[in-house]
Amino acid sequence: MHIPARFLDLHVLHPVTAANLNRDADNEPKTISYGNATRAFVSPQAWKRPIRLNVEQDLGEHAARTRMVPPLVAQKLQEAQWPQDLATFASAQIVQSAKTKGLKHNAAEAYRTQAMLYLPLDVIDDLVALCEKHRTDLEEAFATHTPKKKITPVLPTKDLAAHLTSRTASINLFGRMLAELPAGHVEAAVQMAPAFSVHRSDPQPDFFTAVEDLPQNGDAGSAHLQTAFLTTSVFYRFATINITDLRHNLGSATPTETVNDLIELFVRHFILSMPGGKKTSTAPHTLPDLVHYAVRDRRSVSYGAAFEQPVKAAPQGGYTTPARQALTDYAATINRLLGTRHLIAHGHTSTTTKPLTTLGTHHTSFDDLAAACATEATATLTPADQP
Repeated sequence: MHIPARFLDLHVLHPVTAANLNRDADNEPKTISYGNATRAFVSPQAWKRPIRLNVEQDLGEHAARTRMVPPLVAQKLQEAQWPQDLATFASAQIVQSAKTKGLKHNAAEAYRTQAMLYLPLDVIDDLVALCEKHRTDLEEAFATHTPKKKITPVLPTKDLAAHLTSRTASINLFGRMLAELPAGHVEAAVQMAPAFSVHRSDPQPDFFTAVEDLPQNGDAGSAHLQTAFLTTSVFYRFATINITDLRHNLGSATPTETVNDLIELFVRHFILSMPGGKKTSTAPHTLPDLVHYAVRDRRSVSYGAAFEQPVKAAPQGGYTTPARQALTDYAATINRLLGTRHLIAHGHTSTTTKPLTTLGTHHTSFDDLAAACATEATATLTPADQP
């Protein structure tokens, strides 16, 4: 009997004061044209990274994207009193023994890998322990090795590959691509859209000077002149978690409570995390005005199209209230078009205490909402209804 995929959709309206959350090649705020209007724009990668790091911090389970695994292994082996040349030879085994023809690497740069590996941070220590376990084999291979000869694999491929393809919770959430080790590929359970302003938002200039604190005679006083650009925006942010894929990534033996906790943690950090661009000079640490979730079977639904026509400011000024109304109206339209047969649950919280009935259950806080939508998302899946 077919069980449909389940999705948790997250919709956020987030007012942000003057900021440059995500810069382009010219150091200016990223923009995009949508609905024939220039919008402020934040790449999903810029928002996803702080979310991932915060999730890992709370779990105490860190991962890293790096090309530096072999050099780091060599460094730790030398700290353990291995001779430098033997430590370097052992670190070369990380790339040479990982698979039949080895991983692509640069021997002139301490055997760093050509592709970035995304793996648990403690794997470095595991690889050092693997080298320690096979030190005798490494010493014998090193003794017969000549510089012009290709390094013969010594470390057990199965054990090495198991370390390089191990996972953390964040890898199960955000996925991983390891083209050279297909067994390490993890399909991302989280999809995140670029954030964009729901209204027209052109970058605005901010001319500034840096004053010379120790001027010499005749100095004008300014040591540096420059113009920075900032935007002010109400962003629409959207992410969806494929709950079915997440359960698959975590493994069927994972308790539902563990899945719930991970989803709740992601939701909290999706709501609260901020990109770090220009944070010391803009401190754009605002909170969302509205968070809405929908648990759906079969497919997820973004409400981004609600803002194809740029929101106009309210008569008294401000975009937040009309943006909230536009999202609420669009949610009602989606429910009319799709029906609610596959809408398992939905809810919201907002700076306004008045419930928005179109958006489902009203929650009083972000924490309440995060806990509720995690519980709803992992409720027992039911067979698909017949069309």
